[in-house]
Amino acid sequence: MDLDPEQKMQFLFALRSKGVTDSRVLTAMERIDRSPFVSGVFSARAYEDTPLPIACGQTISQPSVVGLMTQALKVGPRDKVLEVGTGSGYQAAILSQLARRVYTVERHRPLVREATRLFQELDLSNITPILADGSHGLPDQAPFDRIIVTAAAEDPPGTLLSQLKPGGIMIVPVGQSDTVQSLIQVTRTETGFDYDDLRSVRFVPLVEGIGKDS
Repeated sequence: MDLDPEQKMQFLFALRSKGVTDSRVLTAMERIDRSPFVSGVFSARAYEDTPLPIACGQTISQPSVVGLMTQALKVGPRDKVLEVGTGSGYQAAILSQLARRVYTVERHRPLVREATRLFQELDLSNITPILADGSHGLPDQAPFDRIIVTAAAEDPPGTLLSQLKPGGIMIVPVGQSDTVQSLIQVTRTETGFDYDDLRSVRFVPLVEGIGKDS
């Protein structure tokens, strides 16, 4: 379903009002229609700024959170990006408009299958979806310029931090419960890591292993 101009204007206005002001991010979010990534009875709500359920007990994040996380990631056109938690594929699709290559890892096979189909349908050829345990990252492709984690860890995972290039940025929700989480921006320096607390968020937990539905 294509947005009419008024819907598109309202969608972008809602993003700006929540703090998404980076013009490249807004252009990417204008270009990638959210409705194919939202299925069934929820498709009519694709342009509301709200998280929605998807398969395998997961959710698609609300657009403003996707926008803020993407903005904080500061993706450049030559960057190689790792996403942990493909979910619906919406976040990876946004990143594909900004980065050279996106690797996205998901532990639920049905989600990988559906996201792969959508990426092909939308001709997003610079995304590589992989069925794997995201908590281990993707050592074969490391190091990465940028890493984004779309599930909450108790601490920024050391395995993922080790796969970040010096000067690289990782965005990860951190918290020990599903009610109190902080979105953290981690920058790798020559001597260690700098941490910035961005805002409160709510994400599903980062779980080890491959899903039983796989």
